[in-house]
Amino acid sequence: MIRNILLICLTLGIFTGCFFDGEKKEEWTSYIYPDKTNTKRSMISPTKFPTFATCRDVSLGVLKEKGLETKGTFKCGKNCSYHEGMKVDICEEMRQ
Repeated sequence: MIRNILLICLTLGIFTGCFFDGEKKEEWTSYIYPDKTNTKRSMISPTKFPTFATCRDVSLGVLKEKGLETKGTFKCGKNCSYHEGMKVDICEEMRQ
């Protein structure tokens, strides 16, 4: 009886962890490229944004503020982190 209860608890714990614990909070980072032909050089926003829409709106605003609407571009990266070995930011997803 106790063994069955433990087995059920263990099974429920595994399934609960697999399905509900894996959700990670989204953070979006803005990468603004002053020259859209040179995407090696970017300005990275020090602010993290909660949604892609906010990241996009702020990025477009910065481009407009700096007069780079036609010359520049942007991308927003989801859950980015710096990779020390490759010396680059790695993102789960990039959108424009």
